[in-house]
Amino acid sequence: MRAPYGLNILDNCLTCPVREEHVFCNLPVAAVQKLNDIKSTAVYPKSAMLFIEGQQPRGVFLLCAGRAKLSTSSAEGKTIITKISEPGDVLGINATISNRPYEVTAEMIEPGQANFIARDALLHFLREHGEVAVRIAEQLSRNYYTAYEEIRTLGLSTSPSEKFAKLLLGWSNATGNGDPLQVKLTLTHEEIAEMIGTTRETVSRLFSEFKKRQLVQLKGATLFIRNKTALQKMVNS
Repeated sequence: MRAPYGLNILDNCLTCPVREEHVFCNLPVAAVQKLNDIKSTAVYPKSAMLFIEGQQPRGVFLLCAGRAKLSTSSAEGKTIITKISEPGDVLGINATISNRPYEVTAEMIEPGQANFIARDALLHFLREHGEVAVRIAEQLSRNYYTAYEEIRTLGLSTSPSEKFAKLLLGWSNATGNGDPLQVKLTLTHEEIAEMIGTTRETVSRLFSEFKKRQLVQLKGATLFIRNKTALQKMVNS
């Protein structure tokens, strides 16, 4: 089904063409049928908030299309982006399982689709389908390691350039392709700054510096990683 923003609505989990690619969706038919029965589908524009830090958990959002940024803020208003979520991710699972307030804010950074599953329905679903509970445990484990790496990047990296190099390497490992590696850059300098705990001005300076050193090249929204080995040396040093 064609939807606003040029998206194709994936309204039936059983016939979803990318179901086998997503860990949470790649389940036995009986579990997928139940999932299809308890979820509600919605399309969201860029900048739409799925949930807000501190809000009581209503349930989880299964991201089907588009990307979302997860961020947390201090009382002084400083914001750090903890993760850029991709299709297939389950958002809000930590808070929903523990019944504690959402620890982050989830905001769409591009138009997309998410399936919402209310907390009570999700818990009943997990009790009925143990294999899904195992998938949830796997995602919670991945969430832990993501948080761990975030702490290492922000706390142990000695300079903004090292943090920036580590971020670029993470992008190249996750989505980079081609030679040189190409990464679609959809984040603003402000958002990148929020990912590595620095300022927008510092990020702009780092882009200029890395381009002069021929480490990266930017053409429109495409970032070329020209010297991955040099970036790795910056991180390892």
